[in-house]
Amino acid sequence: MNAHPQTKRPRDPRLDFFRGLGMFIIYVAHVPWNWWTLWIPARFGFSDATEVFVFCSGMASALAFGKIFDLHGWGMGAARIAHRMWQVYWAHIGQFLIIAVGLVMIHESGYLTRCCDLTQDYVVSLNLWHLFDNTKVALPGLMTLTWVPNYFDILPMYVVILALIPLIMLASRVSVAAAFALSIGLWLASQFGLLDLPAEPWLNSEGEHRKWFFNPFAWQMLFFTGFAFMRGWIPAPPVNTKLVVACVAIVLVTIPFAYFRVYGENYADFVWAREVRAAIRPLWVKTEFGLFRYLHFLALAYLAWVAAGEHGKRLLGHGALWGRFVNIVQKVGQQSLPVFMASLVIAQAAALMRDMVWGRGEWLPQVLSNLLGFLALIAVAYIASWYKSQPWRKPPAMSSGGKPNIPSSAPNKGSQTNARTTAGTKEPALG
Repeated sequence: MNAHPQTKRPRDPRLDFFRGLGMFIIYVAHVPWNWWTLWIPARFGFSDATEVFVFCSGMASALAFGKIFDLHGWGMGAARIAHRMWQVYWAHIGQFLIIAVGLVMIHESGYLTRCCDLTQDYVVSLNLWHLFDNTKVALPGLMTLTWVPNYFDILPMYVVILALIPLIMLASRVSVAAAFALSIGLWLASQFGLLDLPAEPWLNSEGEHRKWFFNPFAWQMLFFTGFAFMRGWIPAPPVNTKLVVACVAIVLVTIPFAYFRVYGENYADFVWAREVRAAIRPLWVKTEFGLFRYLHFLALAYLAWVAAGEHGKRLLGHGALWGRFVNIVQKVGQQSLPVFMASLVIAQAAALMRDMVWGRGEWLPQVLSNLLGFLALIAVAYIASWYKSQPWRKPPAMSSGGKPNIPSSAPNKGSQTNARTTAGTKEPALG
């Protein structure tokens, strides 16, 4: 059987751009005690940057893994998914240990207590003491994902959703409708409490296991919505004035019930909205990915899709400065996993530095902790991209005389020959 030649599909600039924006918003949301979080989209609507991350990850997964299922069969596709799950799992473990051990080491040094009395804020609030006070239970819980502190809950959710891709692809062999039925069925089961996962291996004060903050069996529906769009299972929606008006209406009507000041008991003017918000909680709750979150995100996504134009043409052609901005944001979106991993570490480090040096009350340190964090994320994206390009595999640049520019430290041909003769066999390269 002759394999058909694969043509590399160009990346959709909209996918990378909006995923990059989501990475910056997620960073802002994870900097502790950051007043910039009062102005992120989550404060004015039910959905937030998490939806952007999950939806765009579904689209990217369709591009990255769908072709493998098509060309090499279900078994090879499932093996590739397992490999990706393995990578994300160890990324989660490494990220957790860096933050947990770093915070506890700073605490043990006494600097947090002497300087700012921040132990309660940074160590206890992240629920990290169990790793040291109850190691024999917490460590196996960490490794088996039965202990998932709230700050570290997105990547475990992603691991479980990835595991569902082979099941969805298997169902799609029967029919696309069967794949949709499976995804919707899992979401419905999660809404009624039939599917969830324990976030702690011990019981809480109410004698129950705390659940994962992001129920993967609920959030998978959004992931596979993006997956289905890129697979062609769902056609691209038309640019329609009525649809635009309807989506704008959904976004505007949502604001009174999602606006951050509604949460505060001190704002008497919003009592009515607070009561309605409480009554419809199952429809916007984040853990089970309530229906209103889904509708709100789809409305925002449609408006962003229309605003970007066909193939993202409106993202380009607005001057060199804007073009550079778009390119940088897209680079961050292209490297979303390493950027996301770094963002949680950088967010904690930026907040600690801000609090220990200046305190939380000054506006300039708050601004710097955000802007310098953005620069750090951009640096991570470009470094990760450089490593992924494997520049060491490229042929060396040619000099003006037509000879390769080999560094002076490189052995000459004669020394290479002598080394091989002495060693007898060529030593394999490390890494």
